[in-house]
Amino acid sequence: MAESDALKRRTAYLSIISNTVLVVLKLLVGIYVGAMSLISEAMHSGVDLIAALIAFWAVRKAMIPPDQKYDYGYGKYENLSSAIEAMLIVGAALMIIYEAFTKLHSPVAMQNLEYGIAIMGISIAINILVSRRLIYVAKKADSQALEADGLHLQSDVWTSVGVLTGLFGMQILGWYWLDPVVAVAVALIIFRAGYKMIVKSARDLTDASLSAEYEKKICAIFMNYKEVLGYHNLRTRSAGAYKMIDVHLNFDSSMKLGDVHAVCDKIELAIKKSMGPTVDVVIHPEPVELVVENTCKVKLTK
Repeated sequence: MAESDALKRRTAYLSIISNTVLVVLKLLVGIYVGAMSLISEAMHSGVDLIAALIAFWAVRKAMIPPDQKYDYGYGKYENLSSAIEAMLIVGAALMIIYEAFTKLHSPVAMQNLEYGIAIMGISIAINILVSRRLIYVAKKADSQALEADGLHLQSDVWTSVGVLTGLFGMQILGWYWLDPVVAVAVALIIFRAGYKMIVKSARDLTDASLSAEYEKKICAIFMNYKEVLGYHNLRTRSAGAYKMIDVHLNFDSSMKLGDVHAVCDKIELAIKKSMGPTVDVVIHPEPVELVVENTCKVKLTK
């Protein structure tokens, strides 16, 4: 886990540095050129920078081991950071739309658009590389905060392409009305990404169950052991990178307690081997005389 934590920290640093550079460059060039679309992109990158800072804080917070205050650890801070990022994104999108509609009524000619075109090309290249790295590390380390940050940068790539296209249109064709139009398009893309994040964060913060596919794999592991006669009360949830699983397993009442415990240990190890080390499994063994009906939420295929 120490190696994984260090990898997440380094990756969070990378996102902070890249976003800081892009915010400064886009804002300076946008003000110099006078392009609302470029300034909106700077605001988008500014939101991403704040998101990266929050993600970095959340990753460090989530690394704190469980203590007397938080028996289940601090993983929920990653979910909380995603919710905060989502609200920032939606707020930035609404502000961009307001400013763009104000400028749409009085488009103005702009000079030195080649500077804007150059900075957007650089922005696209940087965001492609950094977002791929963030998502790769997020999947490897199972970090929701880094994944959210990577998805932000991915959306930034497409908005940057839109802004770049608009700048070309203004420079070549003189269509200066494209500036506020592109800014609105950027804002709508940002708003959509923020809305999707709000929905996902709300599910995690309200302890929604893990996916049906995930639970199906868990149920299949239970039944790989002949000693398990059935199961019920399967409950799952997530807390940042951690997955919480608890279940009631049925064993023959004639089995010795030590044997039952040994089987439970094997099942926990099998789940962690299949699902990753950030899984917390709690098994409640129950003695039964007859086989009981399994109550997994998804139907297992034989």
